[in-house]
Amino acid sequence: MRWWSTIVLCCALTLSGQVGEVTGRIRVTSTLTKRRISVPQVYERAAAIAVEPPPPADVGAELRRVVVYLDTPGLAARPRQARMNQHQRRFEPEVLAVPVGSTVSFPNGDPIFHNVFSLSKVKPLDLGNYKEGESRSVTFHQAGIVQLFCHLHPNMSGAVLVTPNGWFTQPAENGDFALAEVPPGRYVLVAWHKSAGLFRRTIEVRAGQAVQVDFEIPLSEPVSRK
Repeated sequence: MRWWSTIVLCCALTLSGQVGEVTGRIRVTSTLTKRRISVPQVYERAAAIAVEPPPPADVGAELRRVVVYLDTPGLAARPRQARMNQHQRRFEPEVLAVPVGSTVSFPNGDPIFHNVFSLSKVKPLDLGNYKEGESRSVTFHQAGIVQLFCHLHPNMSGAVLVTPNGWFTQPAENGDFALAEVPPGRYVLVAWHKSAGLFRRTIEVRAGQAVQVDFEIPLSEPVSRK
């Protein structure tokens, strides 16, 4: 129960004002993810899936593919129960962050078969084919990035980011983020983008203070003005 003792310590630090905060903003200056085109398909003994067209590429959508976290072991990592749906032949959400030890379910919400697999070294998996209304679950015992795909639908792509502790978040619509109640210490702060990868900063958190850290995700391709 190491994580429990760590939580008790953090609560004591919070009550005594001996914690800090990490705040900042993610700035994505261009779209980074190529659009995946899905077309309606008719399956034997099943209804056609009228797939909604993917939204236009925009910088705001890229923020939903970002996770900010402390890449530091030894902090509390209380496992959670989470869900990544399969709907409209997409993973929803496309990016899911959970602390190490968490269990994620993958329910099928489409009237067709789906499959979830990954070749990631962190958690290689293949959940097989299963129909609407069924679900499969996976527990992630190791921190890292697990890219997910479907054998039956090449357009489907998602990712589970397994963090080494409970200090992680995704930015707001304007790019702002905050990690609260961080114990004093030296950490590696990471901003991860599903397509662009990892961006790291070394930070020092002091009691009663906020550390401001901004990230700029590099350009990948020019934003269309059409």
